[in-house]
Amino acid sequence: MKNTVFLGALTVAGLAAGAAAAGTLDDVKARGKLNCGVTTGLVGFAAPNANGEWEGFDVAVCRAVAAAALGDSTAVEFVPTTGKTRFTALASGEIDMLARNTTWTFSRDVDLKFEFTGVNYYDGQGFMVPKELGVSSAKELDGATVCIQTGTTTELNLADFFRSNNISYEPVPIETNAEAQQQYLAGACDVYTTDASGLAATRATFDAPADHVLLPEIISKEPLGPLVRHGDHEWGDVVRWTLNALITAEELGVTSANIAEMSAGTSNPEINRLLGTEGTLGEMLGLSADWGKNAVAAGGNYGEVFAKNIGEDTPIGLARGLNAQWTEGGLLYSPPFR
Repeated sequence: MKNTVFLGALTVAGLAAGAAAAGTLDDVKARGKLNCGVTTGLVGFAAPNANGEWEGFDVAVCRAVAAAALGDSTAVEFVPTTGKTRFTALASGEIDMLARNTTWTFSRDVDLKFEFTGVNYYDGQGFMVPKELGVSSAKELDGATVCIQTGTTTELNLADFFRSNNISYEPVPIETNAEAQQQYLAGACDVYTTDASGLAATRATFDAPADHVLLPEIISKEPLGPLVRHGDHEWGDVVRWTLNALITAEELGVTSANIAEMSAGTSNPEINRLLGTEGTLGEMLGLSADWGKNAVAAGGNYGEVFAKNIGEDTPIGLARGLNAQWTEGGLLYSPPFR
């Protein structure tokens, strides 16, 4: 009898796991749109433009996934989330994926039961101060008031940094980037700390960006990337390989300008597999053969997405740095499409 009960429990567990695994991709297809969690507003990464359309580096990942899964990069409902609400939104099923400059950490992966599907931006935490403060290093910030978003790794890193340097600070807790910007510019805090990319994005929106400096210290590793729920492997594969498609397209020289021509077939078998003119990669994912082509066509390859939204020719002005291809001395490296 014990065995029967045990097997019954296993069957229920198996069914639950099966339901989770089959879940999100089927839901997205049935719904006809992707629900993608983004930040409440960080220019360059995710923010509505003057026409109310969401755009940015993280938004481009959402659009690429929608294009891969549904063949339509506009079939996305963007759900703004804060540092505190983002994980609840994902765990509850309110969103299908989170693309919100979120750091991949042990506890988020293991304890919160999420699955990170890759890294779309290698970052680190930095500090921004008004130039008039006359500070040239974060180690000179003893006694400073610091604006910090709650529910973030930033909060924890800050405590570690000040403790290890035996200096003190007074936190000014804020919920959103907009609130942090307002408080910082109003002088409610001496320092604003978050991911260095976020600081650059925020400073770019100031009336006088040159009046504010990013200090040289980078005090943490912040691998930022999209994530899905644990146990949702089929859907996790779609999100993971969509990001990999953007990275691989850049490495192989597939761009928004030449993708139509390359989709007719090339002499490079990996490009053909990526764009669906050869092999059955789409079928393996439960998607159409041209899913990879659709993903890249949505906003271009990784390099195009970077350059358009946050690159050196934008007001945000970020260099590729660690986010260059592995062939260029960076960390971007996709597993092969085969």
